Amino acid sequence: MLSLMEISGSINVIGYALATLGPALGVAWIFASVINGTARQPEARSAMFSTAMIGFAVVEALALFGFALAFAVK
Repeated sequence: MLSLMEISGSINVIGYALATLGPALGVAWIFASVINGTARQPEARSAMFSTAMIGFAVVEALALFGFALAFAVK
């Protein structure tokens, strides 16, 4: 029989695994939009790409916060 401490550790890891879905989808949608926009209007590539990199940094920060909280919360 598993004790409560062993179960709570597993729940943190499962919670982080579910929390990674949001940033993963966010990164995919950001770069899919840049590719789509570049295909439609190639001369606007530099403006779209710089904005996409800012969005990418924000989305990745959310993933890192989730990673830190998965191990910090007990």
